[in-house]
Amino acid sequence: MVTTLSVRHTGGEYPVYIERGSHRSLMKFVTRHCGDRVPIIIADETVARLIPQDLSGIPRLTFPPGEASKTRLQWERVTDAMLDHGIGRDGAVIAFGGGVTGDLAGFVASTYHRGLPVLQVPTSLLAMIDASIGGKTAVDTPAGKNLVGTFHQPVAVVIDPMVLESLPAKEFRTGLSEAIKHALIADAELFAWLGTHASDILSPDPAHLEELVRRCVAVKAAVVEEDEREAGRRAVLNAGHTVAHAIEAQSEYAISHGEAVAIGLVLECRIAERMGLCETGTATRVAVLLEQFQLPVTIPPALTADALLARMKLDKKNRGGVIRCALVAGIGTMVGAGGGGWTQEVDLSLMRELLSLPR
Repeated sequence: MVTTLSVRHTGGEYPVYIERGSHRSLMKFVTRHCGDRVPIIIADETVARLIPQDLSGIPRLTFPPGEASKTRLQWERVTDAMLDHGIGRDGAVIAFGGGVTGDLAGFVASTYHRGLPVLQVPTSLLAMIDASIGGKTAVDTPAGKNLVGTFHQPVAVVIDPMVLESLPAKEFRTGLSEAIKHALIADAELFAWLGTHASDILSPDPAHLEELVRRCVAVKAAVVEEDEREAGRRAVLNAGHTVAHAIEAQSEYAISHGEAVAIGLVLECRIAERMGLCETGTATRVAVLLEQFQLPVTIPPALTADALLARMKLDKKNRGGVIRCALVAGIGTMVGAGGGGWTQEVDLSLMRELLSLPR
């Protein structure tokens, strides 16, 4: 059975297909959404081995796996390779892979010949429920994550929950931090459901995986429809990410995005509690749920408060050099939901104090 959700944006709308086994018949989606355009697949070297026979006739460009490849240099290499392949303005990009691939391939598609259609085929949980939806594309710089990028909506997103059953256990678990984030910012019932069904999800049970993806996609779609270009409410999707991006960059990406988000969610909930913006005990509830999914909740000792603060000062949400965070008001609701700004200024001394807590 296929579930189709629509995501509206200023240029129209696109479908998100959630269908078990859809990776065995991807060509029908390429034909449906790319028409007679000349498609090219962009994937990392590991995931490229999983590209189904159905797409064997489409040329592919690959790059080394991992966040270290999400750079301007890799963008240059991929776009030069597309020129070598003779891809013109009648081309189309198929982004086949996880969050790094979706961001990099989307950025390539948005800039190559001033914009080509991109079909997102996410293969990780993080990409399925978050990165593939909403049109954000980016590459990293030495200063931090996602500091160079565009908004470029896909023509469609094709999600096959069966792929999750074959992911390495750690990679699957780290994607769950984004699911918990979605629940925390907008869906208290989903937060409770995650806690009740943690063992079923980790097993992994196919029916629970499909429901997890469907519910998380619905949250992400609702937020990005309301605020396509992050002028307002979309900032809530950055909950936990001010701290997380600093942890990732300072660890030179030895700590994965999902692990960093897990830590960031707990610490930013503590910030909200200390500022009197959040229900007392929220950080503890979040930490308990994250630990049910075997995710970290404290900053590694090697990452100092001063080093992390220096990274945070480069965050995209900042204004006038002031660190700002999207903060939780309680399970399922964000500060700003009743009116006012969706990000809050955080005092440097408070941030330094909480970053320096015993670990």
